[in-house]
Amino acid sequence: MAVFTTVRTEDQSGYGETNARMEDLVKDVPGYLGMDHAQTPGGLGITVGYFRDADALTRWRTDAEHRAAQQRGRDEWYRSYTLHVAKVERSSGFTREFAKADVPESPAVD
Repeated sequence: MAVFTTVRTEDQSGYGETNARMEDLVKDVPGYLGMDHAQTPGGLGITVGYFRDADALTRWRTDAEHRAAQQRGRDEWYRSYTLHVAKVERSSGFTREFAKADVPESPAVD
């Protein structure tokens, strides 16, 4: 698993296109399992990429097109970033089923 946390610069010219290309490209890496991503309006982002093993992550890390995108990120799009590589020992989750009680009621209008 790779956890990539970023703070972006103001100028994001070309970022969206490159990000979409990287999301397509990583899907072709044998052992790639998926990703989660969250972004704040202020530019703080976190992406978690899941890979079957270290070899799969190495294939992604050393992909030539990905390396070029990394360099462009350092040159243009990121004020800072951190990368953590870890092994998932256990994973669990919860999803609430949608129910009417979960939707706030609108105030009555007179």
